[in-house]
Amino acid sequence: MTSALSPHHDFDCQSCGACCAYSAEWPRFSLETEEELEQIPADHVAADLGGMRCENDRCTALEGTLGKFVACKVYAVRPIVCRTCMPGDDECLMARQRLFGAAA
Repeated sequence: MTSALSPHHDFDCQSCGACCAYSAEWPRFSLETEEELEQIPADHVAADLGGMRCENDRCTALEGTLGKFVACKVYAVRPIVCRTCMPGDDECLMARQRLFGAAA
């Protein structure tokens, strides 16, 4: 039995967005330098300065419609956790499962 998320599954980040919308705890700052953090527009930084600002678990830097077309407004200066999330990795699969279910 193969899963809906087989190794041959096409992971198109710009038509998904799950990793940016499944948890307000996800887009956390970790190893960024002060200089890197200063490049992220303040209106997308959480009030506690610990990560990206989210509304209903969705990062405010994410624009578009989940599962159709999305883009990151701060892609060039996004946090390390966003840079290290890769299509089809454990974090990606977890986010897709939570948002889209088994048919992700």
